[in-house]
Amino acid sequence: MEDRNKRPENMERLRTPAQAEAFIAEQIAQIRAQVGEQKVLLALSGGVDSSVVAALLIRAIGKQLVCVHVNHGLLRKGEPEQVIEVFRNQMDANLIYVDAVDRFLDKLAGVAEPEQKRKIIGAEFIRVFEEEARKLEGIRFLAQGTIYPDILESGPVKAHHNVGGLPEDLQFELVEPVRLLFKDEVRVVGTALGLPDSMVYRQPFPDPGLGVRCLGAITRDRLEAVRESDAILREEFAKNGLQGQVWQYFTVVPDFKSVGIRDEARTFEYPVILRAVNTVDAMTATVPDIPFSLLQHITQRITAEVKGVNRVLYDLTPKPTGTIEWE
Repeated sequence: MEDRNKRPENMERLRTPAQAEAFIAEQIAQIRAQVGEQKVLLALSGGVDSSVVAALLIRAIGKQLVCVHVNHGLLRKGEPEQVIEVFRNQMDANLIYVDAVDRFLDKLAGVAEPEQKRKIIGAEFIRVFEEEARKLEGIRFLAQGTIYPDILESGPVKAHHNVGGLPEDLQFELVEPVRLLFKDEVRVVGTALGLPDSMVYRQPFPDPGLGVRCLGAITRDRLEAVRESDAILREEFAKNGLQGQVWQYFTVVPDFKSVGIRDEARTFEYPVILRAVNTVDAMTATVPDIPFSLLQHITQRITAEVKGVNRVLYDLTPKPTGTIEWE
């Protein structure tokens, strides 16, 4: 019997628009055959995989798809707004937006240990998703953005795609249309479906979001400093031709302050750490040689525009001995 989670040996890599369109047509037929007239639920994070699955299901079954976007306050600047704009306003999706910012940040208050933060964020997401699922009627299917590396690395599904931990009475039948694709193929399909490049080529982003880039116990002021400084870094890299040339880049704000000077007065504010890496497999990583003039310009912008920050540092550590993320 054929293993539905094993990629056929003769399956060609999707590289061209024509191949992507053929894949989309095939998956639309399979989705319609599997789902029929039933409704499908999807946790839509705004990441590449869930966004491509959402766009594919919208084309296949339209309003039968119910997307739930949970804003836990740990997303990058503009990401919740982009999800609403692309899927509700442009694609006319049946989208439920859940503002759970206060709920998550209250749960995380005072928690400094990285793994504990991850567990709280994951568990609270499941609870929020469960609450939204119970408000809906007639849902029989759960769509997931499982891709082939998830299966190779983690078994049938990867935990952050599978809304695991749901009560037994909410165990839906799975719909996983991109489960046999690699990430580069998912991006080709996303482009063919009309998703914006900023979503299709979204940088790798940890499941706990900015929660692991706001080091130690998360506070709202440092979280905002991470979000704003990250936006400046991404904007400047894009303007200077580094977007797509550097694999990943982001900012980190630690939980300590240092003395500085602003307007001839002493300040006691946070540093922002810039992190940029190149890698093939994320097992090792090198630090790119960013022009010093650009680093100076980014420093000037961050210290001028981001509240509560008086220093900018550049992390020069490769992996190993460092890791890509700080937590």
